[in-house]
Amino acid sequence: MDFSQITYYILTAAAALIALTIHEVSHGYVAYKLGDNTAMSLGRLSLNPLKHIDIYGVICTVLFHFGWAKPVPINARNFKKPKRDFALTALAGPASNLILAFIMTAPFLLCLKLYLSLITSSASGFVLSLLENTISFLSTFVMINIGLGVFNLIPIPPFDGSRILNVILPERIYFKIMKYEKKIYIGVVCWLLLGGYVYLALMSVPFIASSPVLSFIARFFSLSELLSGVNVFLLELIMDFWQLIIPI
Repeated sequence: MDFSQITYYILTAAAALIALTIHEVSHGYVAYKLGDNTAMSLGRLSLNPLKHIDIYGVICTVLFHFGWAKPVPINARNFKKPKRDFALTALAGPASNLILAFIMTAPFLLCLKLYLSLITSSASGFVLSLLENTISFLSTFVMINIGLGVFNLIPIPPFDGSRILNVILPERIYFKIMKYEKKIYIGVVCWLLLGGYVYLALMSVPFIASSPVLSFIARFFSLSELLSGVNVFLLELIMDFWQLIIPI
């Protein structure tokens, strides 16, 4: 592994820790504002990443740009409107990531524009190197935040999107689903880690690879492929917006 790869993983790990921390603090802060101080009393409204790390979630975030952190404890009985407030608390995490991705695209484009203007001039190697690493960090940070936002909106447990089901589904059905939260969690991790191999195996079959319909269906075997497609689509929308203001 060369120095550039080491630098990349350091920057990616830093971006992942920041994004995951803000995600969890957002959950706890919204819960606090809605009447539940459980997260605050346990010290989980801290910006210290060590209080929020789930090692497997961080590894997945570094490798795939989407993952999870240690969930902030929420006591829905402290809410005035438990179903609504629980859903709002759950949505706060993904929303914070998508908002961060949107905002941080602007400095990314500004740094990129500055770098492109300096690369043809007599700028020092140190300045160019600093800009390159800043651009690398910001682009990774934006992609990780999009990935976390989209990934955690999946409407199955244990992800934040599943909390919306509590508003939509009858309680009897919702709690039946939640009984299998740990098993579903393991299944999603396997889908994330192994699905890509299944997808590649399917796409190695000529009649599947040559068929737009079958190749589209094959993507559903790989969670990483599905999420990457959504992430790229959102990134393009955000980039198109900011390039109206900051043209490259």
